[in-house]
Formats: sequence, C-alpha cells, structure tokens
Amino acid sequence: MITVAIVDDHPIVRAGLRTILAASDDIAVVAEGGSGCEALQLVAEHAPDVLVLDIHLPDKSGIDVTRQLRTQNSPTAILILTAHDDSQLIFELLENGAIGYVLKDEALETLANAVRAVAGGKSWLSPTVASQVVRRVVRQQTKMAQETFAATTSENLTPRELEILCLLAEGLDNTAIAERLTLTKRTIQNHISNIYGKLGVTSRTEAVLYALRHRLAQVT
Repeated sequence: MITVAIVDDHPIVRAGLRTILAASDDIAVVAEGGSGCEALQLVAEHAPDVLVLDIHLPDKSGIDVTRQLRTQNSPTAILILTAHDDSQLIFELLENGAIGYVLKDEALETLANAVRAVAGGKSWLSPTVASQVVRRVVRQQTKMAQETFAATTSENLTPRELEILCLLAEGLDNTAIAERLTLTKRTIQNHISNIYGKLGVTSRTEAVLYALRHRLAQVT
C-alpha cells in the first residue's frame, strides 16, 4: 500500500484529490494539510511514501517545503501538483528535490499513476512539463557542446593565431594586421591560412562568423 499525504490550501481541491486516489486499491491517503508548516509536520508524523504538494501555500511555498525536506534527507517522494507550468518554477522545484510534477487539469487521468511512479523512485512529469524539460536539456547540451568545441578549437589555435583571428573580427585587413603586430604581410597570410585550415573554413568572412559563433572572438 502506497501512503500519501496531500497538502493544498483549498479543501475542495484536497477532497477531489482524495477521491481520485481512493479509487485505487493500492493507494491510501493518510494525512491532509493546507499549509507549508503542516506539510513538514505531516511528513514528520506519518512518513508517507508520497507528499502531493501544491506550490502556492499561505505560509511557505512549495519550493521552501521541498528544499527543507531535501536538507532533512526525507525519504518521502515529493509530487508537485499545481495549475502552473511556469518553466522557472518547474526547474527550481526539480532541482530542489521534487521528483514529479503534475498539472491540476491532468490530475484526474494521471494522479494515481504519478503517485505510483514517484513512490517507486521514478520521475513523473506532465506532458507539457516534460516538453519544457526536454527543450531545456537540449539547449543546455547544445550550449555545452558548443563551448567544449570552441574550447578545443581555441586550444588548437596558437596564441598568435587567436590574436590574428580577433583582429580579423575587428575588420582589419592583412596590411593593417601586419602593421599592428609588426610582422610582414606574408607572415600574416601564412597565419590566416593556418587558421582557415584549423577552423575548416575557406574565407575571411567564414572565419570571422565561426569565431563569433563559437566565442573565439567578439566585436566590441
């Protein structure tokens, strides 16, 4: 039997949630509350397998409750139930210990399964929330890949080549770069040829765009 505590500041909502879960033979609601302080007290007293927790409570936010239970190393799984799909809230809650996130308008169909999932140590996200999480993870992975690639590329370029690449990004031609660095124009041409080869580009414009895109240089 999976034991559940429900914390929401609206009694009607709690009654609805209790009715939904009562229809499942393997789930028992053992406690209810309407505030953040009650949530912490109920978890301490009943040690439920799952805490179904609203975000907006009159005293403590769901984030505060989640964070505090995490610092206490509570074994109770936290399932956030809310009408909001704000991405900042979603990630802050997940980063602070919540394992599931269900939107209230999907609760009738998904709440029992969500409770079973988080009770078993699995994450559960509403489809809308899951899509946001996936998009953020993809963006983060893409950014990390770009930064790693840029770092690797910058390591392949010599300090002088990086310097010349930055000057290219400033719009200087070969003659101006040679004068700036007190080098011959032929030497600058050789360096630029090496830069093209290492970056896999064939023109000054491509080199500059590549450098700006991968943050190897910037225009000030």
